[in-house]
Amino acid sequence: MTSTIKKSKSSRSSRKKKLKRGFRSTGSASHEVALAKVKDDLSRYLRMAANAEIVITRHGKPAGILIGFESEDDWFDYRLEHDPGFLRRVSEARQAIRDGCGIRLENIAR
Repeated sequence: MTSTIKKSKSSRSSRKKKLKRGFRSTGSASHEVALAKVKDDLSRYLRMAANAEIVITRHGKPAGILIGFESEDDWFDYRLEHDPGFLRRVSEARQAIRDGCGIRLENIAR
């Protein structure tokens, strides 16, 4: 008697891959993808990156991260959060508040 192997009812391309959980501040998942795959289909991975970080690997080791933006506002927020001049001004303003040089919101005339 010969044994028969049951084939999967779904094709290989229709199966969904399980997502690995990431450490992004939004709590969304991150994907780990080989550099060769990203190079072959960059636009696809850029669209995916709008919802979750794409960790790009080289020889199985993390080499970089692809971060996408859902809107121009997200892009603006990212730029502010990483702008040294803006971060310096925020730090100076916080120090001024600690030194008692700030104005309470309640005291601002409307």
